[in-house]
Amino acid sequence: MHAGAVAASLVVRLSGDYQWWVVAALNVPRFRLRRSEGRTRRAPERGGRRLKVDAAVRWLMDAPPRRRLAAWLITACVTSVLRITRRHTKDSTTMRIGIDVGGTNTDAALLGHDDRVLAAVKSPTTPDITSGVTAAIRALAPPVESVTAVMIGTTHFVNALVEGARLTPVAAVRLGLPATAALPPMADWPARQRDAVGGHGYLCHGGREFDGRPLSPLDPDELKRTAADIAARGLTSVAVSSVFSPVAKADEQRAAEILRDELGEGVHFSLSHDLGRVGLLARENATIINASLRDLATVIVESFGKALAEMSITAPFFLSQNDGTLMDADFARACPVATFASGPTNSMRGAAFLSGLRDCAVVDVGGTTADIGILAGGFPREAAGESEAAGIRTNFRVPDVLSLGIGGGSWVSPDGESGPRSVGYLLTEEALVFGGTRLTATDLAVAAGRADIGDSSHVAHLDREFTERALERIAERLAEGIDRMRTSAAVLPVVAVGGGSILVPDGLPGFADVRRPWHFDVANAVGAAIAQVGGEVDRVFHVPEGRRDAVLAGAREDAVGRALDAGARPGSVRVVDIEEVPLAYVPGGATRIRVKAVGDLDLGRLPAATGAGAGAIRDA
Repeated sequence: MHAGAVAASLVVRLSGDYQWWVVAALNVPRFRLRRSEGRTRRAPERGGRRLKVDAAVRWLMDAPPRRRLAAWLITACVTSVLRITRRHTKDSTTMRIGIDVGGTNTDAALLGHDDRVLAAVKSPTTPDITSGVTAAIRALAPPVESVTAVMIGTTHFVNALVEGARLTPVAAVRLGLPATAALPPMADWPARQRDAVGGHGYLCHGGREFDGRPLSPLDPDELKRTAADIAARGLTSVAVSSVFSPVAKADEQRAAEILRDELGEGVHFSLSHDLGRVGLLARENATIINASLRDLATVIVESFGKALAEMSITAPFFLSQNDGTLMDADFARACPVATFASGPTNSMRGAAFLSGLRDCAVVDVGGTTADIGILAGGFPREAAGESEAAGIRTNFRVPDVLSLGIGGGSWVSPDGESGPRSVGYLLTEEALVFGGTRLTATDLAVAAGRADIGDSSHVAHLDREFTERALERIAERLAEGIDRMRTSAAVLPVVAVGGGSILVPDGLPGFADVRRPWHFDVANAVGAAIAQVGGEVDRVFHVPEGRRDAVLAGAREDAVGRALDAGARPGSVRVVDIEEVPLAYVPGGATRIRVKAVGDLDLGRLPAATGAGAGAIRDA
């Protein structure tokens, strides 16, 4: 294209104010086009506010070469300055922080409006965890007035369950008599966890069939007697579960109303239809766990809010869920169990984002464990059946992850085996390269020249053959884990992330394509920062013959609607997973249908935050 035409094209794309500047510099008359009798006529006008490209091109094409060149240079310069200015302005007003609290390190990443990683830090996790979050944000040094949201992945709650500590005693009320009397609540729990929550189970009438028909009617008097016993024991957290409550939740809601009227204020209620899927015992377990964590959730969420307030960050914060979506502070207080698997999920989502791959295997090597998962369509493959948390069966949404006792802090035995024991967050004190006395996997990586961490002179005495053999053994175990997780023999790229991924070589046995993206060491924090909001439908549908497509369309619409209600930006929501399971043992064409939809968080739909931790969205 002629230089004059290029210049004119650039000029007309500028706002009116900048058009005036360019035109004045070139002494170009402003043009206004008037349409008359099907013809376009040119009318020079100094006071007009519009500049049409065809008139500008005509004028510049007739201008001397020097003026055309000047037009092109000036316009190009102004356009570049505008682009940079607009990008800087937008970056400075729409930043978000992602934080992931691990057993060894607390990672943080600052992302701009275009999802570029602007800064990233890795700091040791502290015993109280919250101060580690504050230290990580301080190290990021973000412009606090520009931070619009903070996303946090935490291990607080799953650690409390594993340890059997800081759990609130729970009254577990099940609606299902006479059909469910054989197995009382918490019958298969490990003794430590059952004792920690008190082991208080109550069996009452109620519940539904798969199609919503009553299994047995609720007995208000029975529930009132149950409430009297709960009050006598001083229990302040109640878990209510009912047979087929994901299909019909009315019984749980009515039972909670009766119990609340009898127990008064100050008692928390967790209802199973809000938490789990079809499957009574596993859903009930998840509800009891959630109820036991409600008091701790209040403390933790408030602590996060205080940590952000200390840094003068007033933006709302959200917690990552097991499936890679977000929940706000209020929902986190009510459903802390939804955070259990957020760590591996964040790492895999971050790996997909940083590598640009949507289908791959992800190896996230931290300080204590290596988590192996499979990405399908950019989201972690979810566990097909029930999952376990601290030896307790649950059925809430969790990624299908294989954890191996291999990490950067893993102890290395005299025979070259690494793990499962680890120095954890004491790596910078106990590892040889930091002047400690414990041989760790990180020491092996430094001795082999794979990493420049600490003082390499402290591992110069290690036998080279021993080091190579120990690292080869780590690679073999990782390759075996990936092979166990994949479902086909197709070539599968591997993305290595996490601070401990220095242990992963450029090629693994059977997996030649191993990638380590930029910012691999904070992929979990990046995954938290890019988390989306979602909605899910999971229930038993009656599917008449010839009506399958209509039923599926209705389920999709419901899932998308829930994602929008959760705070997703309209137009960004998409269905990422559909699962159909015909129930052959149930008459009437019953089919369990699960549909998951996700979308980008629409911060514009949030009310103005009044302080750190102000949240406004809920995951349906």
